[in-house]
Order: sequence, then structure tokens, then C-alpha cells
Amino acid sequence: MTKTNESTTSPRLLRAVVTGASTGIGAATVRQMVAAGWSVLAVARRADRLEALAAEIGCDVLVADITSDADVARIVEAAGEVHALINNAGGARGTETVADADLEKWAWMYDVNVLGTVRLTKALLPSLRASGRGDIVVVSSVAGQGTYEGGGGYAAAKHAERIVAETLRLELNGEPIRVIEIVPGLVHTEEFSLRRLGGDQASADAVYAGVPNPLAADDVAEAITWTLSRPHHVNIDQLVIKPLAQAAIHKMHRTS
Repeated sequence: MTKTNESTTSPRLLRAVVTGASTGIGAATVRQMVAAGWSVLAVARRADRLEALAAEIGCDVLVADITSDADVARIVEAAGEVHALINNAGGARGTETVADADLEKWAWMYDVNVLGTVRLTKALLPSLRASGRGDIVVVSSVAGQGTYEGGGGYAAAKHAERIVAETLRLELNGEPIRVIEIVPGLVHTEEFSLRRLGGDQASADAVYAGVPNPLAADDVAEAITWTLSRPHHVNIDQLVIKPLAQAAIHKMHRTS
């Protein structure tokens, strides 16, 4: 499913692909980038949410799964000339210890967070090169810089995703492509913890309980849009964003 508005045909607009765009940071990023004048192809797996987003702001949308080679080929076709790729799709599953690891959950996290990012980046690199001013944004996590009990699978995947970004920056040195890593801490979105905890709303709410002002999706989306708005000779290699209440991945101030 692709929807196109007339503004996306203008050669003066910069074109971006945003993955994981149906909710949370992805949807917020699409909104802010469209408001900043970008032509955006919003990619996710849920048609109803993408339809609603397209109706709201007039972006292009495509239902696709970044773990599928066939779907990635469809993304490349629908995107056309691309100036920026925002690799936001990802997520966590479970909080089991390593001793009790659910390997299906670990495999899902690696496939989406790491291989999905690599698969789509590889596919869009020719277009990013041809644009003469390409940007690759990787939305990782503070879990890619440390770890915590019960977070081994997610931390392992996010460490790997961080290394992909760092390696890309080395390999693309001298080419007109920036590699930007956005590193969020605790972000209160409607689905991240809910999906991680198997749909247990009470447990998901407890993740944020007592934390004064956790980050919102818009906070991260604003940071993404800002990094892309810098003159193209300025590369924000890595931007770590945590709420004031979070001193480290394992150190959180709670009022109750």
C-alpha cells in the first residue's frame, strides 16, 4: 500500500524513509519531519495506523516488514530518490535472565534491530550515494552502551546495532553520507514496554511508575529532526538523550 500526495513529486524536497512509523518514536519522527518540509515515506507493518498517519499529515505510507527481502525491495521502489533513512524499527521482547533465555525472543530482537537495519541500509545505499547528501540515522538505545539484569537479549541486539553504525561511519568516510546514532534512554511510549512484557499493561505501567517526566516520543523525534537539519558537513555522530531522572541505564530516580 502506497499513498502519494502531490508535494512528494517536487524535486526541491528532501526525501526520507522512516521505519517503525506506525507508533511511538517513528510516528512522531514522521510528523516532525513533514512539518520541517521533508517528503516522507512512512514504513511499518500495520496498515490501519499508517492510513491514519497519512490522513493526518499527508505523508506517503507503505506496509512492509524490514525482515523480508521482498518487502525491502518494495520499500526501495516506493521510496525513489532518498536523502535520509531513519532506522527506527526495533523493539524488545521479554525480561528473562540469560540462564532462562527464550531464544526465539533473542532471535526476533536480533533480526529486527540488527539485520533489519543492515538489510534496508544496504538496499538504500545506492540512492543515498546518488543524492549527493545522504543521511543514515540509527535509533539505538542506552542498552547498547551498558546492560542490566533481565536485559541481556535486548542489550546484545542494541550493542550490535551500535557497532553497525560505527562501522558504517568508518566505511563511508569520504563519501557524502552522514551516519548518525540517536541513543534514547527511558522513553514512555504506548507500546514499547507493553510489547516487551507480553501485553501485561500493569507491568508495562510499572516501568514508568514514579519517574518524573520520562522522555516522550516527540523528544526523540525532535532530536532526530535537529541532527538532520545541521549543515551537511556537520555530523552528529552520537546523541544520547535521557530524562533528567535517569542518570544511567540502571540508575533511575523515582518519587514513589
